[in-house]
Amino acid sequence: MELIILLLIALAILSRFPSVKGFIGEKSVSLILSKLDKGVYKTKNDFMLHTKGSKTSQIDHVIVSVYGIFVIETKNYKGWIFGCERNKYWTQTIFNKKSQFYNPIHQNYGHIKAIQGFLDNDDDSIFHSIIAFSPRATLKEMNVQSERVKVVYTQDLLKTIHGFNKPILTQQQVQRIVTRLSFVHKPDMNKRKEHVTKIKSTLRVEQQKITSNTCPKCGGVLVQRSGKYGGFTGCSNYPNCRFILKKQA
Repeated sequence: MELIILLLIALAILSRFPSVKGFIGEKSVSLILSKLDKGVYKTKNDFMLHTKGSKTSQIDHVIVSVYGIFVIETKNYKGWIFGCERNKYWTQTIFNKKSQFYNPIHQNYGHIKAIQGFLDNDDDSIFHSIIAFSPRATLKEMNVQSERVKVVYTQDLLKTIHGFNKPILTQQQVQRIVTRLSFVHKPDMNKRKEHVTKIKSTLRVEQQKITSNTCPKCGGVLVQRSGKYGGFTGCSNYPNCRFILKKQA
């Protein structure tokens, strides 16, 4: 009994670390996806692809079927989540504490581009982007308009996947894609740490630019502008650059 209590305490402590929470979220989604018909849906979990410029893209889950390629980004967050498809950052609110995180739709778009490069297939129409949040989160004011982008709770994943029921790939195409992806393996711990370090470094540089009133997208000057919904901070190089600094929710 004492051993069980100690294990529960250790698990509770470890679950506070972001990497552990992410691991738990990915594993829970993997379990959900294992319930899909394996004769129809081919699933690959947790792998990394190398992209241009020595960058890497760590992908949580990919499902290949005649209904397309589903790319799933798992977010094991809690609290209220505010997000818009076009904003660079989303907001997490826990009581009175607010924090921002990179827009997971943009993040998953990067994953899709990495997969397209690996497969040498840039046909966007065969990809479905799904962002799966833990039920610990409450999705508030989600503004997503793309038909092939879904932001859902993990318990709604299977229903969301089954909602795409129009064949867009042949069985031969599915098999070729599955065979190609079979050559990609899970990243080792060093590669995973290196990937996380690069992401944190990129976000830190972007935040430094914003603090110095510089557009992180094109290097222009951030200025106060007015629009349909009032004042906001945007890039002076508009319309060539459409960067907008998202306000805290």
